[in-house]
Amino acid sequence: MSEDSRNFIERAESITGNLYGEPMSPNRIAENFALYGLRKRVAALERFDAELGGEIDSSPQSLRKRVQLVDLRRRMSSLHEALCKAKR
Repeated sequence: MSEDSRNFIERAESITGNLYGEPMSPNRIAENFALYGLRKRVAALERFDAELGGEIDSSPQSLRKRVQLVDLRRRMSSLHEALCKAKR
């Protein structure tokens, strides 16, 4: 099986585009993340961090995608912290 070279956002857009006819926005990804349980959120953040740990291509498109990923990661982390404070 070949390795998928798409990033987290691209995979989510592709999957939801196929299922629902329209891709999922990064905002919607963050909203769905808030519905995860504690363990699933932690696992998702760890996988996300592993993906962000890869090399960065210097092309403008690659940099734009990286900025989107970092912004989504920041939002997901903030949601996780707020939910932990609320004991959820």
